[in-house]
Amino acid sequence: MSHPIKEFVRRLSNLDIERYPEWDLSKPLPRLPVPDLHNTLDRYLRLIAPVVSKEDFERTKLLVEEFGKSGGEGEELQNLLKQYAKTKINWVTEWWLDDMYLLNPAPLPINSSPGMVFPRHSFINTRQQLRFAAQLISGILDYKTILDTRSLPIDRARHSKKGQPFCMEQYYRLFSSYRYPGKTKDILVTTSERDPFDPEHIIVIYLDQFFVIDVITNGSRLSEEDIYNQLRRVTQFAEESIAGESEMEVQPRVGALTALPRNKWAEVYEHLCQDPENEENLKTIAKSMFVLCLDKPIQAVEELDETTDINGFLNETNDSNNLNKRDDVSLALQLLHGMGSSFNAANRWYDKTMQFIISRDGNCGLNYEHSVAEGISVVRLIEHILQYMKEVKRWKLVRFPSVCELAYPRRMKWNLDNNSKSMIDYALNEIDKIADDLDLYILRYKQYGREFPKTVNMSPDSFIQLALQLAHFKLHKYLVPTYESASTRRFALARVDNIRACSMPALEWCKAMTGQTKCSTDEKIRLLRKAMEWQTEIMLETILGHGVDNHLLGLRQIALTHGKELPNIFKDPSYMESNRFRLSTSQVPTTMDAFMCYGAVVPNGYGAAYNPHPDNIVVVISCWRTNPNNNASKFAEMLDSAFTEMRELVLSNPQLAKQPSNEPVEWSIAKSLGADVGLNVTG
Repeated sequence: MSHPIKEFVRRLSNLDIERYPEWDLSKPLPRLPVPDLHNTLDRYLRLIAPVVSKEDFERTKLLVEEFGKSGGEGEELQNLLKQYAKTKINWVTEWWLDDMYLLNPAPLPINSSPGMVFPRHSFINTRQQLRFAAQLISGILDYKTILDTRSLPIDRARHSKKGQPFCMEQYYRLFSSYRYPGKTKDILVTTSERDPFDPEHIIVIYLDQFFVIDVITNGSRLSEEDIYNQLRRVTQFAEESIAGESEMEVQPRVGALTALPRNKWAEVYEHLCQDPENEENLKTIAKSMFVLCLDKPIQAVEELDETTDINGFLNETNDSNNLNKRDDVSLALQLLHGMGSSFNAANRWYDKTMQFIISRDGNCGLNYEHSVAEGISVVRLIEHILQYMKEVKRWKLVRFPSVCELAYPRRMKWNLDNNSKSMIDYALNEIDKIADDLDLYILRYKQYGREFPKTVNMSPDSFIQLALQLAHFKLHKYLVPTYESASTRRFALARVDNIRACSMPALEWCKAMTGQTKCSTDEKIRLLRKAMEWQTEIMLETILGHGVDNHLLGLRQIALTHGKELPNIFKDPSYMESNRFRLSTSQVPTTMDAFMCYGAVVPNGYGAAYNPHPDNIVVVISCWRTNPNNNASKFAEMLDSAFTEMRELVLSNPQLAKQPSNEPVEWSIAKSLGADVGLNVTG
């Protein structure tokens, strides 16, 4: 760990402990509670009401009443779930992981693995690209040292039991996990223990060719200069091979195989392992820290001369390779799927948790396998890396040659039969299909950011969620089941539950805003405030471990575990429809100009990843072109309008907007859980 970073981490940890003395970090985190059955069933009915027909709702209501009656199926399963919870640190995590990720056979790119676009860079030649890559790798190794020594400062709750420590386990899995394809279910493996003197390596992919570089040997990591030299060798070897100037044959584009549907990839994976060299390659990739993808440019670039300082950093010069020629959407698409088979679709390995992508034209970012961790842990990693790179640039250290001769990067050789080669062609064709089907639009709303809702005592996150509801209603004239991930990391080994932003108060407010219900401006403000309070209430109860979705999942799975017939409540069309999230949303805040992107999770749905900055909001909207009723740019247009209308509405009477609705949420249990219900939640 670099000395400045080490000192920063030490001071931050000490300050953290002093700031929250009431929380004893030596105690284990609490276990996730099993919510009250009848509270869950009551809230379930209230939350599906705006997205199902009256007839369906009445049928579902009868099923819920039957399920929840005294001595009925619900109580039996609730008791079984409570007994099961006593045997687990976290009773829902394994079921949730299977349900959300590992049982899903869809290809990983776009459907599951998000992309993240870093702040824009510009490289005037390949050497500068590799210098940047070497700095980035050094920053990653610096962060990994913090992880290896378990020195990462603990995340804390910012509201509702402020200062409560969060579970940090997903941070420690970022560089030690791998998702293996399965014919019916994938397998997620995390290596928790290793010999500290074992060499650690990364995989570098360039021109679809795979190389192995040892970056830590005998407990010591390579210098930035050594890493740079190894990367130069990688690019040289690959380019000579492609040009026919090397004895090493061009290797097949095997990276494309990881973008197959998971069951198909599992069959190919099993077949590849029949060859010992292929099997060893696959093991080496699985055990790597991460993958570095050196992408070829999407637009034409020139190799320009450069002048550098003693550290190899570029001095100011004219650059005709300016990345500003590419728009945000183009940058995001490259990180999601490589821009198709003509560019970098096979320059990936989607099974590995972390793929860092550095394009010759300056686009930089990552693609990560989502089953391992949530976006916040990835954001924290990236912000550390970029801060490290700024610090390194200020140090102005003299570069010394390596103290020992470095072993050359090892190039992977693959032995594929015609069947496997045909599957690569099939995979590339499928990538092109899904890439062509993806409709993406990036809205940069600049009239205000997350600070504005706070001026009227409103939660910025709830404000944005209601804007998304209004945008959908303006475009489609109805609301849909909505997913917003809510961290439950106050509890041991917890991940997320779902905040259902679609509610009856939200529907009533949307009708008022669009003129379906005639009412005054002040009444619209009151309806907004009521919808806001419902949204905040749902959020609080969910993050405190009393969410609806995970509890229902647990009841369903405990029935299957005990060989019981699935209760009718889970066969009900309303239940199935309410779990087809036609609006899948996630807040991924950063302090830098970066954003995350992913695809819609159902064919007729939208994805919306948003990053609320103090004075602007970035929203990445996605849908599928095969559904003629959905359109990402039109949704963005409606969202832009919704943001503006909401601002104008609350400013028409700011004092009224600040006042509580005085209509308590009927099923509220947040206060009984110790939540700070009246607090301005910042998301």
